Amino acid sequence: MSSESPQATTTVPEAPAAAPAPQGAPLPLRIPRPLLIGLALLAGGALVLSLMLWQKISHIQEELARRSLDAGTQAVEARTLAQQAQDGTRELGQRLASMEGKLNEVALQRQQLEDLMQSLSRSRDENLVVDIESALRLAQQQAQLTGSVEPLLAALRTADQRLKRAAQPRLTSLQRAIAQDTDRIKSAVFIDTPALLIKLDELARLTDELPVANDAVPANPALAQAAPRAEPPRSGFLDSTTGAVQDWLARAWASSVSAISQEARQLLRISRIDRPEAALLAPEQAFFLRENTKLKLLNARMALLSRQTEVARADLQAVQLALQRYFDRSARKTQVAAELLAQVQSQLKSAELPRLDQTLAALATAAAGR
Repeated sequence: MSSESPQATTTVPEAPAAAPAPQGAPLPLRIPRPLLIGLALLAGGALVLSLMLWQKISHIQEELARRSLDAGTQAVEARTLAQQAQDGTRELGQRLASMEGKLNEVALQRQQLEDLMQSLSRSRDENLVVDIESALRLAQQQAQLTGSVEPLLAALRTADQRLKRAAQPRLTSLQRAIAQDTDRIKSAVFIDTPALLIKLDELARLTDELPVANDAVPANPALAQAAPRAEPPRSGFLDSTTGAVQDWLARAWASSVSAISQEARQLLRISRIDRPEAALLAPEQAFFLRENTKLKLLNARMALLSRQTEVARADLQAVQLALQRYFDRSARKTQVAAELLAQVQSQLKSAELPRLDQTLAALATAAAGR
């Protein structure tokens, strides 16, 4: 901002040389010379300061004009850059929209590809599950026919290897079930078929010697041995002495009386029979009873060889019922037969072929897709 101070100019009029002052008029003001010089100097200094101030203001105006020009140039450049940025932003927006469209297309194609891969993988897993299930069921039938668990173990090992090669997380539960069934089969107790066959043959042999419950009491061998035996006298004794003949007759008489009394005691027998059908069994029916019991044992033997455990159990149960109902349970041979029969039944009960229940349940779950 500039300020101009007014320039004061003082002129001193020259007095006329020969002008007589009129009478009664005031005398003119006379300014001293030093004062005039000082005023002249002051006026010159003020003029110099005004010039300097004017130059400074001119310089400031030039600087302001130059800066205003530069600001205008920069504003033009800024507008140009802003326009370029706006154009670039618009172009980037278009590119971004195009890239988003392409990205959506890629995402859709990826989703379709994943669905296709999952469908293929699911189809492959379903085929794998079906193959494993059919192999395990076939192995279970082979184990029932042969009485060995080796087909089951081989099928489980093969299924585990195929699942490891497939490496599908949703089949992990099936692998755990296969491992559990494998451990259970390895720790199971199996039927000793030769030993059972030997015991069944022994039971069939003992059947002919088993006494029925209504058999007559056999003669006491001790009494039979204790009874004196009558020997015919020799001719030399009859001729020599009469006392020897009398002794022989006494012994013969005593032996006859003892035999007759023993037979008389056996004519009547009192015994306890809990089941009436055992008392009503005729002697000729005892033969058919023993033959029927041997047929039951033979059927149990054939069922055991053909791995039909339930049929063998039913036949042995019928044999046990016959032993308890028709045979003398107090006899030693009947007790031995009952003990052998109990051993065979216990071995058949505790030694069954294991089933693949957990593996088959896991296969059903995997086939259902859960």
